[in-house]
Amino acid sequence: MSEPLQVEIQPTPNVNALKFVLNRRLTEGRSQTFRSADDAAAHPLASRLLAIPGIVQVFLLNDFVTVTRDPGRAWEEIAGAIETAIREHFARE
Repeated sequence: MSEPLQVEIQPTPNVNALKFVLNRRLTEGRSQTFRSADDAAAHPLASRLLAIPGIVQVFLLNDFVTVTRDPGRAWEEIAGAIETAIREHFARE
């Protein structure tokens, strides 16, 4: 049995982006960037994150995902939804 999912939220130099560090691998040394639902159609987690109102970009690398918001949206409105989407994604694996 694997250990419970851990999600640590970290700031980035970009005030419109937050980094969500996981104790799970998302990619193996190769980054993936998604900016639209069409881009993310084949990636369930990116697709789920881009469906959250206010999310404009998802970047995946190794054990973290960086989510960029529309500057008009407050993190307080969307950070919880992002973490929930990540947890639900891994609960289905």
